[in-house]
Amino acid sequence: MSIIHVVSYSTGKDSQATLNLAVEIFGTKNVRAIALDTDNEDEAFHKHLDYTRSAIGVEVVVLKADFSEHMEVHRQRLLAIAAGAPDYHPQAKYPWTPERAAQAAELMHPTGNAFLDLCMIKGVFPSHSRQFCTEELKRNVAVEYQLDLVDAGHTVVSWQGVRRDESKRRANVAKFERIGPRMYAYRPIVDWTAEQVFEYIASKGQKPNSLYRRGMSRVGCMPCVNVNKDELKQIALRFPEHIDRIAKWEKIVKSVSRSGMSSFLHTGQAGGTDIWERVEWSKTTRGGRQFSLLTDLEDANACASAYGLCE
Repeated sequence: MSIIHVVSYSTGKDSQATLNLAVEIFGTKNVRAIALDTDNEDEAFHKHLDYTRSAIGVEVVVLKADFSEHMEVHRQRLLAIAAGAPDYHPQAKYPWTPERAAQAAELMHPTGNAFLDLCMIKGVFPSHSRQFCTEELKRNVAVEYQLDLVDAGHTVVSWQGVRRDESKRRANVAKFERIGPRMYAYRPIVDWTAEQVFEYIASKGQKPNSLYRRGMSRVGCMPCVNVNKDELKQIALRFPEHIDRIAKWEKIVKSVSRSGMSSFLHTGQAGGTDIWERVEWSKTTRGGRQFSLLTDLEDANACASAYGLCE
């Protein structure tokens, strides 16, 4: 069987450069691009997928997790508790009461949104220490796709747009390694800088995702649970519809959680704070003690880039 080069494509700069490299070396015939749709992205994600298909000439397969069966199993457990059965996690800090279990069971049906369905099952949003979104919405789906290729007799090389200067966690990541039977990981841009990535994309006559010129330093979830203060402020300014959506999600997840408390952005406070409180905090300076007088003067349509793309 053949060797298939699978590129994990997020529509971000690093994966765009990685996809170009794969096609440059092996052509489009032996390269497959996969994009993991979490249902928590801006529309720029889908627009850039279409742009990529045209600009690079490669098909991008969009994959998405489905939690409908898992939700039904969880709903049946909740119905049993509501009917008097014991909690299946009796040592939990907030054990289910029959009343809360009945309320959660009534709402525990697929919404059509993978991210929200996952959080409803968990009864909580992901956090930096419990980043189950990456595992269940991206990694597991991508691995399953690649294992299917291996089961069909192919050898798979998984191309990953990872750079060592991104974080301490990635500082020593291997450029090439075996990750399983007939499965290998290749990270061709581990030694590149962000500047080199943008220069390479430009050399191909291509544009990076438009979000990089709209105040975003990264492309992915909108917002990510690890969003920093300035980026949250930019999202609220430029994409207020996403803040509205998260506020609605918070109400739903609170209603199906054990405690009745769940915040999209964790702060360590008991009960957390809702997304609108965090947006107000993002507008402050001096450790959150003072509101910036410049916030209201910012233009939501003006170019803003952490990488100097507006210059």
